[in-house]
Amino acid sequence: MPNAFDEFNHPAWMTALGTGVGYAIILVAMTAILFGLPYLLFVSL
Repeated sequence: MPNAFDEFNHPAWMTALGTGVGYAIILVAMTAILFGLPYLLFVSL
């Protein structure tokens, strides 16, 4: 019986997944730096 995810077992899908995860990590990091850091500095003063 074939697995339902066998059709997604291709390097292009792994590349797309890696790209999405990479962009998500960068987005979270930039949000934390650009909004979280100034907020923490403002609250601490």
